[in-house]
Amino acid sequence: MNNDQQAYDRGTSLFSPDGRIYQVEYAREAVSRGAPSVGIRTADGIVFAAMSRASSPLMEAESIEKLHKLDDHVGTASAGHVADARKLIDFARRRAQMNRLRYGEAIGVEALTKDVTDHVQENTQLGGTRPYGAALLLGGFEDGEPRLFGADPSGTPHEWKATVIGNGREEIQAFLEEEWEPDATVEEGVELAVRALAEYEEDLVAEDLSIATITEADGYHVSSDDEIAAAFEALEDDAGAADEDENGDEETSTDGSDEE
Repeated sequence: MNNDQQAYDRGTSLFSPDGRIYQVEYAREAVSRGAPSVGIRTADGIVFAAMSRASSPLMEAESIEKLHKLDDHVGTASAGHVADARKLIDFARRRAQMNRLRYGEAIGVEALTKDVTDHVQENTQLGGTRPYGAALLLGGFEDGEPRLFGADPSGTPHEWKATVIGNGREEIQAFLEEEWEPDATVEEGVELAVRALAEYEEDLVAEDLSIATITEADGYHVSSDDEIAAAFEALEDDAGAADEDENGDEETSTDGSDEE
């Protein structure tokens, strides 16, 4: 029985008796161990934010790349094995450029996502390969509208309003579900992304984050250190104002009880 179990466990193209592909589940586990990346669709664009904290003070933080430009109108965020993610990113870039060369126009975000997920799915079905241990968020503009998609190691594409991949997914996703607003601007989307990651990582600082936005007017834009620091300052100001309001309410309540 144990030998039979191991046979299903090691096979990338075999279903177990209960309908599972263990290698795909292990690949998802690899993604869940990666630092989180958030994607948010706003009324006027897409926001990507990712934790890119160096694992050692001797490591150059600039060498940690979690956000990538695929074309002028589309970008991606990754989580999981970095090398696997880079292979998928290179594949997506080639597809985007091939579409421009063949048809003279930008590829659609949905079409690009399905090209990537079709490629990912092949590695869950062919012998001699293993699933990619990485997940991607792909977002950009299609026909003047912002769109956001997720691609997981099984090769399944889903469209999202806001989502997260990587470690802490359940907590961050719950926060996004409570706080996301359909009419939010890109600036408000950046603030929401920072708040979501700060809720997950209490000692998060501006240097630990990478942020990119995609708008119809400016295309793919990587936020500078000053822009990220400004977003953090706004977050701290909001937190301070909330604490003052809470303390004020407590004082009012106490004064009222003394008078009674």
